[in-house]
Amino acid sequence: MPQYPSMRKPLLAFLLAAAAALSPAQKRLVLIDQDGSGPGGSNQMAMLALLQSLQVQVLGITMVTGNAWRDEETLHTLRMLELTGHSNIPVAKGAVFPLVRTEEETRLAEPLNGKVAWLGAWGQGQTMLVETPAGVTPVTPEHLTSHGPYAIPPLPEGQPTLKPIDEDAVHFLIRQVRAHPHEVTIYAAGPMTNIALAIRIDPEFAGMTKGIVLMGGSLNPETDDPEFATSPRHEFNFWFDPEAARIVLRADWPRVDVTTVDVSIKAPFTQKMLDGIAKARTPAAKYIAEWSQDRYYLWDELAACAWLDPTLITKEKLVYMDVDVSHGPSYGDTLTWTEKFKPATGVRLVHAQADLDLPRFQKEFVDLMTTCGGADGACAPVASSIGRCSDGRPGLCGGAGAGGH
Repeated sequence: MPQYPSMRKPLLAFLLAAAAALSPAQKRLVLIDQDGSGPGGSNQMAMLALLQSLQVQVLGITMVTGNAWRDEETLHTLRMLELTGHSNIPVAKGAVFPLVRTEEETRLAEPLNGKVAWLGAWGQGQTMLVETPAGVTPVTPEHLTSHGPYAIPPLPEGQPTLKPIDEDAVHFLIRQVRAHPHEVTIYAAGPMTNIALAIRIDPEFAGMTKGIVLMGGSLNPETDDPEFATSPRHEFNFWFDPEAARIVLRADWPRVDVTTVDVSIKAPFTQKMLDGIAKARTPAAKYIAEWSQDRYYLWDELAACAWLDPTLITKEKLVYMDVDVSHGPSYGDTLTWTEKFKPATGVRLVHAQADLDLPRFQKEFVDLMTTCGGADGACAPVASSIGRCSDGRPGLCGGAGAGGH
């Protein structure tokens, strides 16, 4: 049958529409920079939130010392990837030490400036919340534990067979951003040493991204938590490497979103959430049920989920943000200004999150952990024309795939 010119355009439009409907939507690209203490806990669960999302492609994970030392974090993260079916994700080792701050300097300053509640790799402090009818209460262990930067205690979850890539974190970050110009979001949920070094090596690095998501900073949290009640501008990620945080905050990002202490302390990890996750049979849910028994605030998870769904944040403040690098009692504290009072040069406007829709966040996080996700067989596909698991949950489900139990 001959094709007449008048029929070609409608036919072409139909074919293009059909092709668009069949092709998957382009995934959002993200690079994770994390202090991956473990097993389980906020760092690992936050990475899982991004790994589990079907709308996201994680290009890689870069490790930095923060809550724990880099080498120990790297092994915990590699093992998490194995156990949850995400073993295709490259992991690169980054900075072991902050740019300027040292553990020795911090110890010497304590008699003059007072103690810091959470020292991360330099000595664990408050690590849990105890749930009571009146709310949650932070718990400080009687004996703080620490070890050297290259000592690795036995991993309770077992040693990984995966290895980190040979490339260092900083050059990996730069290479990935240049390979995907203006398409990659940087998710930085630990001290910002790796990101600062990338900016110093490649001055165009920040401007070539889609923006950066930071877990850090504190404005004026309303809390009785002793870590923040009398030090409302203190926050660990900024404090651990203040010079790096300053470099990052002053860089030429298209957009900066900051998940502050103010909003994080409103989102505790509850027993109800854990119970809901533990009922599922996904590798991610089984990992959390086994290794995330402690309670604390969902610091990094909220930063990840708010990037996935910005409507979870119900209040933000547009402020100019910086970090105190004076090496005095407020060294590492968050500094902010309004437009009227900001310094003449250097500081940039950020979106500082201040409040959230807690029930929706809790539900979305539990859904992510109990829904099959990931590109490496986190759940084996099942025959379904509507994209649902055999038990009715959305996604591609089945038994544990590569890296699962």
